[in-house]
Amino acid sequence: MNKTLLRDGSQLKACLPDRQAKVSPFRGRFTLVLRTVPAICLLLIACVGCSPKPKVYIQKLKNSQYRLIVDRKPYVVKGVCYNPIPIGKNHEYDWWSDPDKPWLVDGKLMKEMGINTIRLYQSHEDIEEVKTVIRDLYERFGVRTIIGSWLGFWEYPCPFYGDNKFRERIKKEVLDMVTALKDEPGILLWVLGNENNYSCIGTVNPWSSEEIDKEPDPQKQKAMRANTYYSFVNDIAKDIHKIDPNHPVALGNGELTGLEYANKAAPDVDLVACIIYRGKTFGNLFRSLKATFDKPILLSEFGADCYDAYLKKEDQDMQAFFLESQWRQIYENLAGKNDGVGNCLGGTIFEWTDEWWKHDENNPDSWNTCDTSSNWSNGSYYFDIKAEGNKNMNEEWFGIVAMSKNPDGGLDIRTPRKSYYVIREFWKSPQLKHNNKKRK
Repeated sequence: MNKTLLRDGSQLKACLPDRQAKVSPFRGRFTLVLRTVPAICLLLIACVGCSPKPKVYIQKLKNSQYRLIVDRKPYVVKGVCYNPIPIGKNHEYDWWSDPDKPWLVDGKLMKEMGINTIRLYQSHEDIEEVKTVIRDLYERFGVRTIIGSWLGFWEYPCPFYGDNKFRERIKKEVLDMVTALKDEPGILLWVLGNENNYSCIGTVNPWSSEEIDKEPDPQKQKAMRANTYYSFVNDIAKDIHKIDPNHPVALGNGELTGLEYANKAAPDVDLVACIIYRGKTFGNLFRSLKATFDKPILLSEFGADCYDAYLKKEDQDMQAFFLESQWRQIYENLAGKNDGVGNCLGGTIFEWTDEWWKHDENNPDSWNTCDTSSNWSNGSYYFDIKAEGNKNMNEEWFGIVAMSKNPDGGLDIRTPRKSYYVIREFWKSPQLKHNNKKRK
């Protein structure tokens, strides 16, 4: 039977031997009353064009641009990185079981801003508590969740990506998480790793293996580590796709470092979740990724702190200026924009609230103060680069929502900063033509 017989109404009679035309009293159109229809015809009619689409997937357009589709509609990730550690606690605090349920207060503020996504770096050992957070945010506020895995990156003394037992253990942890959470309606996608690629070049948590150590050329050693690591990520991605065909899998990567190896070693990841701090502009990021590793990109960690390390005072204008410029670049590179690359899916700002424990994490006495000290430098954030030692990045001041102690006890008070309102207005009416105005 010619397939066109099932798509062209004028030819449909070829497989409907006994029919009667009748006018529908509801629509005023002709309907077919079928009396005897071969079973094969009914089956073919039901199947044509009915292959189910995943709930969340990445669509590659004819012009080789990409967009994220959620429930059959284009979806731009407008998100934040979320880790609601209260004042006086550090990263070991179990906020998932916090009786004050910070995500309920935060979710309301997120919805009012226009946030549709949060990024969680890691799941939690109590999977039911994780489900509660995901469901509350989605069902009450329409906020979806990106959830990831560190892939053992912070294990002591280092992540042994060259060791099979280590790899299998980490892989099992990830697949167990996916199996437990994949049917949650609020899940958006999975992220494997964060800046783990830096371990391949020896700058953070370096690792090696006997085989790599036998190679005398340091550059070849880096290549071997990169291929080992990205192959590991690809192996996990393939298994996730088998378990969960309804959500994309992202490779979490610091900058674009190492993606020339991922291009060959990790073809089964769906997108790159890029961690990047380039100040006002992302530069050639989108075009470079297109040329190096043609996958869509999610800016999964970016932002600006709101403390001027040079003038030694809070500067909300500075933070809002950088964030608005960054979001403008994200929107310029969404699919369908004339001058962009069309490979960006959105972003998650670092971060929702300040984290008062970060600068001196081993000193509990410091966790009750939002420390103004800085321990690293980034010239792309040029307003305060003249700070002492050029150390201008203030780790405890990245929140777009400030926190203060609640005098009555309970949940810390949330106070949106200027960037909260500036980005909210940008999302409502994106202005893509930058007029080079100076920050106010």
